[in-house]
Amino acid sequence: MEFAKISVELIIGFFGLFVITTILGKTQITQITPFDFISALVLGELVGNAVFDENIGLVKILFATALWGILIYMIEVITQKFKGTRKFFEGSPAIIIHKGQILKQVLKKAKLDINQLQHLIRSKGVFSLREIEYAILETDGTVSVLKKAPFDTPTLSDLNLSANNVNLPITLIIDGEIVWDNLKEARLSKDWLIGQLKQQKIERVKDVFYAEWQEGAGLFVQQL
Repeated sequence: MEFAKISVELIIGFFGLFVITTILGKTQITQITPFDFISALVLGELVGNAVFDENIGLVKILFATALWGILIYMIEVITQKFKGTRKFFEGSPAIIIHKGQILKQVLKKAKLDINQLQHLIRSKGVFSLREIEYAILETDGTVSVLKKAPFDTPTLSDLNLSANNVNLPITLIIDGEIVWDNLKEARLSKDWLIGQLKQQKIERVKDVFYAEWQEGAGLFVQQL
């Protein structure tokens, strides 16, 4: 009976968190600020404690989860309507490299050392600080960089080249199974896909680990 009670509470807590996260939006996960991080921890802790505390029932779990979700939602509404509150709840971006110079005081205030800064810029594909003209520490802890002109990647307009249309690759096979929704969306048929595989000397869909199709580039296949 005790295991059944825990199972029911976990399931209800899971779906309660899922609903609240859906209502609050994807920023709770993808662009997490210090306030969002604390909110997510507390929300998870509420459900976790409630599940294993015999004195707390299902109604209290739902009430605590819903109330905390409402408070977070209210903060989101406030920060959207009143710009002055955003800095307090979400923080503000900080320029840590200005015209090629590292701003040591700003770095110190942000609790970053030079090794952490190097790690952050490497995640942006930059391996030398000398290449950076500006770097901004975002509120979610990531860094946005603007390279110096000699190190910047040239665009098609810089090279006076004509631009081609950009087409999104569509995944058609994963782990030996056809992704039917994607195949239908791309207006392709199973017979066409089988024919494309045979052209690459692959007889069975089950032998394909991954396959994607892109207009103008054809079918890319990786076998199991």
